[in-house]
Amino acid sequence: MSRKPIIAANWKMNIGPAEGAAFIAEFKKLTDCSFSCDTVIVPPFTTIPAVLDALGECKCVGIGAQNVSQFDNGAYTGEISTSMLNELGLQYVVLGHSERRQYFGETDAIINAKIKKSIAAGIIPIFCIGETKDERLGGQLETVLDTQVKGGLEGLSADEVANLVIAYEPVWAIGTGLTATSKEAQEAHAFIRQLISNVFGADAAAKVRIQYGGSVNPGNVDELLAQPDIDGALVGGASLKPDSFATLVKAAK
Repeated sequence: MSRKPIIAANWKMNIGPAEGAAFIAEFKKLTDCSFSCDTVIVPPFTTIPAVLDALGECKCVGIGAQNVSQFDNGAYTGEISTSMLNELGLQYVVLGHSERRQYFGETDAIINAKIKKSIAAGIIPIFCIGETKDERLGGQLETVLDTQVKGGLEGLSADEVANLVIAYEPVWAIGTGLTATSKEAQEAHAFIRQLISNVFGADAAAKVRIQYGGSVNPGNVDELLAQPDIDGALVGGASLKPDSFATLVKAAK
């Protein structure tokens, strides 16, 4: 089955509104707003309106949020609800990123609740999973991925799983300059796809898109995207410059 590649820029806590608008203006010039992959930019919350304004009539770029609450509304200071994302017209939300797990204590159960809330609101989750260096060296890669996939997707239907995006991001490769070899990445992606098949069926496994994340850059993107089970990339540092991100988007065919 042919799966359309998806390249997403996770700006994390970088790029304010003015810089975000300038990024979009330059990115549109570099790409002519024409892509053969699904292209997503995920700015900080305060930058989202400026990015949307700068995109204007260019509807070829999807915009996402870096997080969302598992609650609808109420006394949750600092949180953002799915209805607020809907009001901005956002299509995606990144959930389960290792930085949310590590620094903010998000558990598989919390991530699962956020995924369900997002799907119910019509927002596509980009569901992040991945092992630490110690876990990989300790032979726990498959155990960690099994736990995160089953915990994060518990209670979802096969159709719901088929239409979300999974991002495999080995924690040891995020922001370190280290990258899993194309062979290592492909093996992990194939394992994840088999997991999805075992739990949700072969059709869901064939349809779900699995991105690779972890120091993806113009120098390694072609080899990674050539792998049969790698359907795109979730990009951090290399997405912070328009020319670099444009190169990555053009690599996805």
